[in-house]
Amino acid sequence: MTNSDVESSFPLRTLGRTGLQVSALCVGCAPLGDMPETFAYSVGEEQALETVRAIFRSPITFVDTAASYGDGESERRIGIVLKELGGVPGGYVLATKADRDLHTSDFSGAQMRRSVERSLKLLGLDVLPLVYLHDPEHITFEAAMAPGGPVEVLQSLKEEGLIKHLGVAGGPIDLMSRFVETNIFEAAISHNRYTLLDTEADAFWDLCRQHGVGTVNAAPYGSGILAKGPKNYPRYQYEQASEAYLARAFKFEEACERYGVPLAAVALQFSLRDPRIDSTVIGMSRAERVNETVRLSQVSIPSELWNEIEAIRQA
Repeated sequence: MTNSDVESSFPLRTLGRTGLQVSALCVGCAPLGDMPETFAYSVGEEQALETVRAIFRSPITFVDTAASYGDGESERRIGIVLKELGGVPGGYVLATKADRDLHTSDFSGAQMRRSVERSLKLLGLDVLPLVYLHDPEHITFEAAMAPGGPVEVLQSLKEEGLIKHLGVAGGPIDLMSRFVETNIFEAAISHNRYTLLDTEADAFWDLCRQHGVGTVNAAPYGSGILAKGPKNYPRYQYEQASEAYLARAFKFEEACERYGVPLAAVALQFSLRDPRIDSTVIGMSRAERVNETVRLSQVSIPSELWNEIEAIRQA
């Protein structure tokens, strides 16, 4: 597939003030780090490599990983394929995240430099197009912003040319909002907080827009329950789902079945159809999931079903 084929296959969007052109779908590579403690399944190396190869042949041109995914394993596996390809193919954007030390919990400025340098080595790149400060809930806002701290060091790495654009990715919305309001970050990822079951991040997207920050919504399936169904995967945000979430997920599933529409298509398009969201991250662990996800994004969903979905959400 040529770069022109890629561009014509999926509309591109500008990621906030980064100026980066990204697809509305983004491949999340956390599962490729082989993290059974998080996802309740394992991903072997050859399966992961075949998935990465499929990604870089697909119309999904935005790829997301992190230093913490498998403690470098996701990046290492991506790096193997990038070496085969001679680098990141034209038209694709690869983002990663700078992380605390998973063994010591060190979240210092020095650790941010070590994290970025390891990412460059594992991915086999000289420059990282987009790096997020990852999971800052593991320290305080004040510690993250302190002189010589994580944010200042990441800004220095940007000035040195090792990072092109700087973002922030995390959980708690109040904390994420404080980082966006600094106007330091050019993009932001919120995960598991804007789904059919939980729209806590609703006002966050408006805040990001006000500050010109690119918006990336991760995990619209709530880690799997809205893709595999509540009976097959009764977990939300990597833990056992609450009874309230399970009950609502079953109602969503029943409504979708009546219209012959996959629940996963509705859950995915709930994020894709929001004009405030630049890109939506879907974690993938198998090569066939890439094309399956593209197809789900293109399923025709009748307005009557959307009305029923909204009624269930608001009940």
